[in-house]
Amino acid sequence: MKLYKVKAFVFILICCIFLSSCTPTNHAVYFDNVSTSEIISKAESLEPILQPNDLLNITVSSLNPTATEIFNASSENSFRASSATNTIAQSPGYLVDPEGYIQFPFLGRIKAAGLTKKNFQEGIKREIESRKLLKDPIVDVRYLNYKVSVLGEVSRPSVLTVPNEKLTLLEALGLAGDLTIFASRHNVLLIREEAGVKKLVRLDLTTDEIFTSPYYYLRSNDIIYVEPNRAKIASASATRQWLPLVLSSLTFIVVSIDRLTR
Repeated sequence: MKLYKVKAFVFILICCIFLSSCTPTNHAVYFDNVSTSEIISKAESLEPILQPNDLLNITVSSLNPTATEIFNASSENSFRASSATNTIAQSPGYLVDPEGYIQFPFLGRIKAAGLTKKNFQEGIKREIESRKLLKDPIVDVRYLNYKVSVLGEVSRPSVLTVPNEKLTLLEALGLAGDLTIFASRHNVLLIREEAGVKKLVRLDLTTDEIFTSPYYYLRSNDIIYVEPNRAKIASASATRQWLPLVLSSLTFIVVSIDRLTR
C-alpha cells in the first residue's frame, strides 16, 4: 500500500510540473481572430534613407563604355573589417563617412546621408551631365551592408544580410527560425535609427494592423527584439523556486522506494 501511495505522489508531481509549463493556445497564434479580407500594405517607407557608415556600390553606365570605365573603378575609400581568422578583408565600395559624404571619381566629395537612394542617384547623374563628363548616364546605387538583427525569443537569433534590399518583418522572423512558443506576439520591439535618433516601436503580431503599419517593411540596421511572454517568465521564476524542493522530494521518494522494495 505504501508503494502505491509513493507512485501516486510521483505521478501527481510530474503532472503538476507539466501543467505549470503549458502555454495557452491563443498566446502562440499569429493574427488571432483575423477575418478573411484584402489588405493593402503601405510601402511608402520602403525607400531607405542613406546613413553614415552605409557601404554603397555605385555603378555608372552610358553609350560610351570607355569613358564610363573610370567611374566604376574600385573605390579607394574601401571598407575594412577583421574576420574571425584575424585577417583583414577589403571590400570595394563607397563608405559613407561620419559626416555623411563619399569621395566619387571626378565629382569629389558628395553628400549622401539623409538622401534616399533615388535622390542620391539623380544627384550624381545631374553632376555628371552638368560637367559634360558623360551623355545620358545611368547611375545605380545598391547597399553592400544591408542587414537586420533579430534577437530574443526566436529559434535562431542572428544578423540577416539582405541582398535584395527589401525585407518584411515576417520574413525576418522566418529567416530567424520563427518565434518560439514562449515569444510575446503582442509586444515585438523594433529599434530603428533615423537622423542619429533611435526610435522604439512596439508591434502586435496578433492583429492584421501589422500589414498596414509603416514598420512592416524593414530598413537597413533595424533591430527586432522579441520579448518572452508571461508563461516563460513565470516558468523561469517557478523553476528557480520549486527546483530545490522537487529535487529534495525526488531524492526522498527514491530512498523510500528503495527501502520498501527491500
